[in-house]
Amino acid sequence: MSRALVPLVPLYAAAVAAKNLAYERGWARQKRLRWPVVSIGNLSVGGSGKTPLTIRLAQLLRERGIAVDVLSRGYGRRSNAVERVAPDGSADQFGDEPLLIAQSSGIPVFVGPSRTPAGLLAETAVAGPLLHLLDDGFQHRELARDVDIVVLHCDDFQERLLPAGRLREGFSSLSRAQIIVMRQEDHEMEAALRKRGHAQPVWWMERTLEVPAVSRVVAFCSIAREQEFFSGLRSLGIAVLAMRAWRDHHRYTQADLAELIELRRQHEAEAFLTTEKDMVRLHPEQQRMLGGAAPLRAAKLLVRLRDEPAAVGQLLALLPEFRPERMAKQLRTP
Repeated sequence: MSRALVPLVPLYAAAVAAKNLAYERGWARQKRLRWPVVSIGNLSVGGSGKTPLTIRLAQLLRERGIAVDVLSRGYGRRSNAVERVAPDGSADQFGDEPLLIAQSSGIPVFVGPSRTPAGLLAETAVAGPLLHLLDDGFQHRELARDVDIVVLHCDDFQERLLPAGRLREGFSSLSRAQIIVMRQEDHEMEAALRKRGHAQPVWWMERTLEVPAVSRVVAFCSIAREQEFFSGLRSLGIAVLAMRAWRDHHRYTQADLAELIELRRQHEAEAFLTTEKDMVRLHPEQQRMLGGAAPLRAAKLLVRLRDEPAAVGQLLALLPEFRPERMAKQLRTP
C-alpha cells in the first residue's frame, strides 16, 4: 500500500472506533435471528483462509447432526437480490465465494447486501433447528452473533490499518472474538498474540493444496495473496512455466484469456492451473476458450483443524441453544 495514504489512517481508525462504540453503547441496535449465528471473519482484507474454514466447519457440524447454512454478502456480485445460491449459477449473480461454498459443501448458502434479510430467508427455507455461519462477518456488526471466530494471518501482525495497509480493524478488536484461528505454519506467532493480551483459545488450521496430475503449467489467479498459491504449487514439484495474477475478485475478460493462451504457446505449457475460486469465476464459455488451448485444471485448498472433535465441542459449549432441552423448547415456540 502507498505511504501517501498513511495520513488517512487516523480518519479510518476513528470511523471504525465510532461504529464499534455505537454498537457497544447500544446507540446502534443489532438485529437478531431466531437461530444462533457463528461469524467467521478476519482482521485483514482477504487471503486468510476463511472460505475453506467455513466449508470444513460446516462439514464437521453436519457430522454432529446439526443443520447448517451460510449467510454471505456475496462480494462482487452484480445482483442485490436476497436469494439462495444455486450451485449451478454464476459468480456474477451470487459472488465467487458463496458459489464455491455451495458447490463444495452442498449446504444451503444465502446472499444479500445485508446478512439479516438473508438469514430471515434461510429460516423460512430451511427447517430448524439451524445454525447460521456468517461468512466474513466480523465487521458486520448489524447482525447479532453468538460466537465470533477470527482467522489471523501471520502478516496481520505487521500490517497497518486501511487505507495504508490491509487491516480492517486493529488487534484490540480481537477482544470481541471468542475463538481465534491460526495456520499451523504460523505457530511461532502465538507468543506475539499472547503478548498483545489475547487469551482466547486458538484453533490450529492445517492446509493442504490438492492439485490434479499436471506438471508443466501456466498458473494464474486473482486472489488476495497470489504468491502463496504459486509457491505452494512449486513446493509440490509442479513446473510453473509462467504465472499471471490479477486483483482479488477480478472479472476475467477476453483479453485476459488471450494473454494466458499466448503465455501457454510461448512456454509450451501442458495445462492451465488456477484456484477453485477462480474457476467458479470463469464463465463456461471462458472455460471452453482456455480448454481449447490446453487442459484447464483447478487446485483445491483443503483445511483441517488440529483437534477437530475438541474444536467442535468447544464451539458447541458456547451455544446453549443446542442443548437438547433448549432445542425442544424452541421448536415448540410458534
